[in-house]
Amino acid sequence: MRLSTKGRYAVTAMLDLAIHHKEGAITLAEISASQGISLSYLEQLFARLRRNGLVEGIRGPGGGYRLSRPPEDISVADVIDAIGEGIDVTLCAGNEDCQDGERCLTHELWQQLGCKIHDFLN
Repeated sequence: MRLSTKGRYAVTAMLDLAIHHKEGAITLAEISASQGISLSYLEQLFARLRRNGLVEGIRGPGGGYRLSRPPEDISVADVIDAIGEGIDVTLCAGNEDCQDGERCLTHELWQQLGCKIHDFLN
């Protein structure tokens, strides 16, 4: 399994929010500086995270983002799902055309492994 850059950055940014959740809202600029993730990339990720109810934006002085629920109630799988990154270890990305347009012999094995990984991260 390979987690995309988008997935890694989303998990990293959410972990940053979780670590500082008692301090209040954190700006994307602060996350960008501390984690080395571009601000424009974070803006795209946080739009998805907000749409999926994992973070909330706080406007005004002292504003930024904070987790919408306690950190222990948000799983890595929640974050990956929210940004539209599935956990798939099949060669064909779940399309069942792994081997010359046909389903390969090990497709079911890899598909079930992907489900187990998702369950573990949940």
